[in-house]
Amino acid sequence: MGKMSLLRKDDNCEPNLFSVCKTASKSSSSSSNSSSSNSLVSPQKDPPEEADALLFMQIFIHLLKSNIGTGFLGLPLAVKNAGLLVGPISLLAIGVLTVHCMDILLNCASHLTQRLQKSFVSYEETTMYSLETCPNPWLRTHSVWGRYIVSFLLIITQLGFCSVYFMFMADNLQQIVEEAHFTSNVCQPRKSLVLTPVLDARFYMLTILPFLILLVLVQNAQVLSIFSTLATITTLGSLALIFEYLIQTPRHSSLPLVASWKTFLLFFGTAIFTFEGVGMVLPLKSQMKSPQQFPAVLYLGMSFVIFLYICLGTLGYMKFGSDTQASITLNLPNCWLYQSVKVMYSVGIFFTYALQFHVPAEIIIPYVISRVSENWALFVDLTVRTALVCLTCFSAVLIPRLDLVISLVGSVSSSALALIIPPLLEITTFYSENMSCVTIVKDIMISILGLLGCVFGTYQALYEMTQQAYFSMANSTRVYP
Repeated sequence: MGKMSLLRKDDNCEPNLFSVCKTASKSSSSSSNSSSSNSLVSPQKDPPEEADALLFMQIFIHLLKSNIGTGFLGLPLAVKNAGLLVGPISLLAIGVLTVHCMDILLNCASHLTQRLQKSFVSYEETTMYSLETCPNPWLRTHSVWGRYIVSFLLIITQLGFCSVYFMFMADNLQQIVEEAHFTSNVCQPRKSLVLTPVLDARFYMLTILPFLILLVLVQNAQVLSIFSTLATITTLGSLALIFEYLIQTPRHSSLPLVASWKTFLLFFGTAIFTFEGVGMVLPLKSQMKSPQQFPAVLYLGMSFVIFLYICLGTLGYMKFGSDTQASITLNLPNCWLYQSVKVMYSVGIFFTYALQFHVPAEIIIPYVISRVSENWALFVDLTVRTALVCLTCFSAVLIPRLDLVISLVGSVSSSALALIIPPLLEITTFYSENMSCVTIVKDIMISILGLLGCVFGTYQALYEMTQQAYFSMANSTRVYP
């Protein structure tokens, strides 16, 4: 769930993050000469008018929405991969670092908007303008590549989220269908069952595919806002039932406090995947009625998010122990109440797919359309949308391991966007203004930490995937003898 502005501009009605339409058209502020209309970057957004500005509580709620998705449900397995003591502490540390990097990004963007007399700059533009004004002549000459790199990482991250959504919905749908004949009204703890799968999880992915293709073809802002509302309601309802079950006893005892360093690398990828809201802080701030209050709501909202992460990860692992699955929904009792939780959360993820998909679509489609005639524009638009959905589906089909894909996406792209790039931006933006050596060292250390997590986390996730290919490991919905 995390990101840029999630709704597409529709004629002269530009919805904000909560789909409030303007009645008057706006003119976009001009970019620098290195950001042409057909560049592979997301479109420039202007700040909202007064009537569309969001209030403190609305921003708070949207921060929660953007950080509670499929990665959130994988945190119990992440804590298992780190250990009962190391896991929560590491979640807290990664959360603090991520929020600090969000604050760095906000400061850099604010400084550049004042320096360049612009009303708003996106993450990509902040990277480009920061490189344009840094002391190094080579970086200034190649500043536009900073924008391209961030755009590429956003595309990879968002399409990775969409692939994870396919796996999540397929895993839960498979479990619901194959256990339907002995689902009861009595909610007892799930027992380890040896099941012979009737249909492979890939079949369920292909079943979901045509419905998601139809979903992403919807581009009307008001319809998308309805999808967002449905996703919020179903997600919150299912989370309430999940936490209600987790606080019940009994719980496992004598769980390891520290896990293997190899599985800790998988923990890093999952954890950084879950903190996916770094690309969204700038659009949210631009939509706020009182932007000067945004740091307060950011710290308050993310503190609550980190608290939820630690609670779910710790309680989930303590509840299910070594049986913890890639998504906590797969550990819930086989009764109709908790089967409904899987249905509700899957419905929420289904509609969230359209919102997550909007970010790469708004980066890629304008670039492709600019290279064809106007008569072919609509056909190309629909074709690219369909192809991108198929790409996310086939990626999920090739690697149907929810936990490994979450870790891989988190290690490869989320770590770069959340931990590596923001500290480097602070150096390039403020170096010519007498930055302290302490700040420079701090930024370099954070970036190196993010880079190490990226390299080793990616290696471990790929290694586990190759092991799965060689030994035909079970996917997350099955228990074999």
